[in-house]
Amino acid sequence: MVNRKELNPESSPSAAFGERLRRLRDERGWTQDELAIRLGCTGSHVSAVETGRRPPTRRLAASADRVFGTGDRLERQSRAVRHTALLEGFPEYVTHEARATEIRLYEVGVIPGLLQTPEYASALGDSAVKRGVALREQADERIALVAQRQASLTRTPPPLVFVVLDESCLRRPIKDSALMDAQFARLVEFAELPNTVLQVAPFNIGVRRPMTLPVTVLTMPDRSLMSYAESANRGHLERDNASVLPILGDYHQLQAESLARAASVSMISQLRKGTP
Repeated sequence: MVNRKELNPESSPSAAFGERLRRLRDERGWTQDELAIRLGCTGSHVSAVETGRRPPTRRLAASADRVFGTGDRLERQSRAVRHTALLEGFPEYVTHEARATEIRLYEVGVIPGLLQTPEYASALGDSAVKRGVALREQADERIALVAQRQASLTRTPPPLVFVVLDESCLRRPIKDSALMDAQFARLVEFAELPNTVLQVAPFNIGVRRPMTLPVTVLTMPDRSLMSYAESANRGHLERDNASVLPILGDYHQLQAESLARAASVSMISQLRKGTP
């Protein structure tokens, strides 16, 4: 076949799915257009999925399972591809977060997922779709993941959750005032739980701020530590205690510089009233 792109299934989940789809199609002697008719899409779409240029939707993967008689294997494999809409390391991090006994997180610019209302999470998802950085299905899975992570906090016994929000998280408007008011109410409710500490890191900390990027530190049941940090395009999960301890030290310093819980709740309450 002329200009047939070679695929390396080990290069990414998307390439692995595309290689498998192509192999199943080749085994039956079908062209991309012939498979497309059976899947209810176009030949160009099949080509884009096979070469990893477009992630498979859940619907397409389920249709392929039906066409090839593969049970739900393709649909399950497609989940790993759709998780590539998340930063590297984050899906694995979530599995550890669900078991952690203590969660310490610092966020900048946006309310963290563990504290988002469904409306806030949906507004962020809608924005990602409009900007073309996520498909609708990918955005919906992100929203579902927010709910899944929040549900894990209600386990028995619940984890201790320490949250430091940069003031920018509160000052950045998302959608409308009604949505933000409900989000602020959610923060106050979270701060009143017996297993949580919520603090705001005000702008006037200035150069005393030890952290500038979001970070999370987990304490696991065996008291081992993990950290997860993100840059613009990559996430990194660190499991080495010796590497995490300095981050934990910076986090403690950040807590000391931040507003106390009562003062943090007071700031949020003032913002709800429209007071600077």
